[in-house]
Amino acid sequence: MSIIVNLDVVLANRKVRSKDLASATGITGQNLSLIKQGKIKGLRFSTLNEICRHLECQPGDILVYCEDAFFSDDSA
Repeated sequence: MSIIVNLDVVLANRKVRSKDLASATGITGQNLSLIKQGKIKGLRFSTLNEICRHLECQPGDILVYCEDAFFSDDSA
């Protein structure tokens, strides 16, 4: 089971560049890249709120639970 991050899909659908989202939300480009790749262990609600506010979307548009998805945990 895993949480899939679809931020890149939402950005493409809304024709918003990562650079523009980063500058509009105050998230660094590097952190935004890590979020898009799903290489994060957590996401603050305030960060998710800013992303959703700027993209005019719901958290469920960005984060999707998938029971059958492979999850690679490097800490194991």
